[in-house]
Amino acid sequence: MDTELLKTFMEVARTRHFGRAAENLYLTQSAVSFRVRQLEGILGVELFSRQRNNIRLTLAGERLLPLAEGSLTLEQRIRQEVALAEGQQETLSLAATPNLWDACLQQILITLMKEQPSLCLNASAHSGGTLVRQLLERTLDLAIVFDAPKVDELMTIPLLDIELHLVASEACQDWQQAMSLGYVLVDWGVSFQMQHAQQFIGASPSILQTNSGRIALECLLQKGGAAYLPLSLFHEYEQQGRLFRVMTAPVMNRVAYASYLKDRADPDVIADVIQRIRLQPMMGTKAAEAKEE
Repeated sequence: MDTELLKTFMEVARTRHFGRAAENLYLTQSAVSFRVRQLEGILGVELFSRQRNNIRLTLAGERLLPLAEGSLTLEQRIRQEVALAEGQQETLSLAATPNLWDACLQQILITLMKEQPSLCLNASAHSGGTLVRQLLERTLDLAIVFDAPKVDELMTIPLLDIELHLVASEACQDWQQAMSLGYVLVDWGVSFQMQHAQQFIGASPSILQTNSGRIALECLLQKGGAAYLPLSLFHEYEQQGRLFRVMTAPVMNRVAYASYLKDRADPDVIADVIQRIRLQPMMGTKAAEAKEE
């Protein structure tokens, strides 16, 4: 199937607007409409419900979207692998949930690039479910997640221990005072949600929920409030006196897991990257005890 048709479909699905999709793809609106109709003709289904100022995916469109994403990821991987076929360097596709990139992986990625210049990296952020699917589809080499996947085909090991602290835009005596400023609930995984619910019974509803620590950080800095964040994110602002740790609030500990296919043909590459990550933890993290999950 023509990947240009899939790319056009995905852009319309993302923008929910044929005109904006056309601008982003440097095409005319009629060309975008033609490509979508062509794809619908090939598949024999309608992919969008077209109403005035309201473009929505049909059920068929919803089903196609993850398949289209996987197809384009696979195409990119094929091109990358073929380009490296002469053995000039190795390639690794690494992905994690958004909050893990925020917590520690962004800087660790830079370290990997410096230490292994011959390693061609492909880095991305997705939900945990998408990461597991991509591992099984072999479009992803290594996934780093907070909630360890229970899949027989995957090897999953603890990677990093990450401390999460309640921080606020004002100095507070306790968590009740901090959360009264406006609480931002960050999704640090299922275990965090369970522990959070047990620790803060009767807490006021959050003003914002997000799966990105950086979104929460910006909210605290710009509007004020409180949130659980890793030390690597807020340390600079704590030093500047813009954010304050709530010392009486419990410190939440989360384990980040590395997951990959058991039958990989090049396990040494994965093992080397995992070891380098364990040896380069960020502030507020440490290497987790290595045991099979």
